[in-house]
Amino acid sequence: MTIADMAAAYRRGSLGPVQVVAEAQARIAARNPVLNAFADPMVAASQAAAEAAERALARGADLGPLHGIPVAIKDIIDVAGAPTAWGTRAESPRIAAADAVLVARLRAAGAIILGKTECLEYAYGVAHPEVGQTNNPLDPARTAGGSSGGSAAAVADGIVPAAIGTDTGGSIRIPAAYCGIVGMKPSFGRVPLEGVFPLSPALDHAGPLTRTVADAALVLACIAGSQMSCDHTGPLRIGILRQHFPTDPANRPVADEIEAALACLTDMTLRDVTLPALDDANAVLMDLLLPEAALIHQALSHRNPAGYAPATLAQIRAGAVVPAIRYIRAKERQTAIREAVDMMFDTCDVLLSPTVPFTAPFEDPLIEDGGDSEISATGFANLTGHPSIALPCGRVDGLPVSLQVTGPRAGDAFLLSAAQRIETALSVRLGLH
Repeated sequence: MTIADMAAAYRRGSLGPVQVVAEAQARIAARNPVLNAFADPMVAASQAAAEAAERALARGADLGPLHGIPVAIKDIIDVAGAPTAWGTRAESPRIAAADAVLVARLRAAGAIILGKTECLEYAYGVAHPEVGQTNNPLDPARTAGGSSGGSAAAVADGIVPAAIGTDTGGSIRIPAAYCGIVGMKPSFGRVPLEGVFPLSPALDHAGPLTRTVADAALVLACIAGSQMSCDHTGPLRIGILRQHFPTDPANRPVADEIEAALACLTDMTLRDVTLPALDDANAVLMDLLLPEAALIHQALSHRNPAGYAPATLAQIRAGAVVPAIRYIRAKERQTAIREAVDMMFDTCDVLLSPTVPFTAPFEDPLIEDGGDSEISATGFANLTGHPSIALPCGRVDGLPVSLQVTGPRAGDAFLLSAAQRIETALSVRLGLH
């Protein structure tokens, strides 16, 4: 069910939050041994919240658009009274004294917080071996992606209609792509990050993972504190970023599937565009991310290096030796790339590419250099702060393929409108109608 369908069923009395939460918890119990999606299902707290939500509906009280809707939260985001464990063994889980601001906003809109979801260690590039990766609901032999894999799997497996993830180089959009759902990275600063453990403050974002664009808009409006109307009906000019299409012949089927999806966009204007400024965007992103993450982890990585996954520790140590001049030059280059992307929207309404140039791999890859990188298409929007959304558009060998749509800075509502039009155009192809 979509959020709107579930909310309507609540209000006509054919369904209640207690039943929904009980079924969700039963599914977690059955599926989590396979998926490893939840770090803490928060059973007692979610049941109590469901009972309170149902009592409120019975007496005619309506808390808002998410009243009684279960939402899962990535385990680097604080939920009051629940442990935050960060996917690590470098420190013990900490019971959060207060909700992160975005969690408080979800509760104010009536949401039921249904558990903390697993993630890569501190939302960095690897699963801690003692925590393990989250597996893909469509093929549990493969990864759900990172770092917000638990949130993506929870939505894709039908446990919750929405979850919250974070995204520093693609960590919402990549798991959404692998799991065949919608994942949105909003504009930089759109969603407050107080109570969210940082990875790289210059690049961090938080946003929704859902099954539909309309649901993403609804959740984003709640956590951003502003409306996200999906009602744009004018001409839509789409710039196709060919430089982000797969280059490895083994990944050609993904490119073919994207091309078939583009052929469905018959009432939109499509043209190929090239943006040379993006050629070094991910290298610049890493010159910011590595030292910022190293600073955040400096004390703990010295105090308990053995608690980290070896690959995470290696990244932290690599960041500690990035020269200051390289970081400063990266900040300058960040501004130049942002301005170059801004200029694209003079002639295009949105930019489009594959979200990831391949289908879900068997394991979470670290950030690669060159070739068909996992973040080849996603990283630039973190660097520039533009809103970007992943949409399912087809399948290769039964595994989801996803296209990424990026919009103008601060144009989150417009991007959602464009994405919903694309989603509608693809709905017949995807078997939604």
